[in-house]
Amino acid sequence: MEWADEGIVLGVRRHGESSAIVELLTREHGRHLGLVRGGAGSRMRPLLQPGNSVTAVWRARLDEHLGMYALEGTRLRAATLLASSHAVYGVTHLAALARLLPERDPHQDIYEMLQGTLDDFDDAGVAAVHLIRFELAMLTELGFGLDLENCAATGETSDLIYVSPKSGGAVSRAAGEPWRDRLLPLPAFLREGESGANSWSEQDLRDGFQITGLFLLRHVLEPRGQGHSDARDGFINAVTRPRSRTAVP
Repeated sequence: MEWADEGIVLGVRRHGESSAIVELLTREHGRHLGLVRGGAGSRMRPLLQPGNSVTAVWRARLDEHLGMYALEGTRLRAATLLASSHAVYGVTHLAALARLLPERDPHQDIYEMLQGTLDDFDDAGVAAVHLIRFELAMLTELGFGLDLENCAATGETSDLIYVSPKSGGAVSRAAGEPWRDRLLPLPAFLREGESGANSWSEQDLRDGFQITGLFLLRHVLEPRGQGHSDARDGFINAVTRPRSRTAVP
């Protein structure tokens, strides 16, 4: 068995004296592990860092075997990412989210979105918006997508400013007014086609993470006996420190 693909490094663990088991999210073959000879050595260490993009050739005698990876770097982001605390937390959290996907099951849209998110980590606010949208995409990919395009009560598509914590559906201003204290705020950057979709405040980011965090915990993490990672909390704290925020160009 042999295939070649593009991949993003999610994690590495030592295997024996000099080898390493590398976990990739690949474009065509999903989340996939393989053994890298010499992967525990200093020569391979810069390549095998979470967040780096690689080309991978995987070989095994049988498809169900762990197999061997031959890897070459294509975009080594790790050195830049490790320079800021929000990026360190963010990459760790993104890898944890990707591990929620079934192994060896292709998820090309998630792969593309992960790659785009990692490429845009310089600005903490932009990174936060991307990560919230990535969490929403993961909910959809795992079968628990939220409907933020129509009002759950009236079907309206405009003036959607709330989210129902029960159904995960958007709620319009008028329909939600009697229950506003029980609804979650829907930040402007998650309202498709509305003005304000490209700007945010720290409170908007917290509101976005509150929405995704609630449904990830309820539908995905708690059924697996898990909770939110410390990396997620660290990322949120790093990107919501008080400061001014301007619109995305």
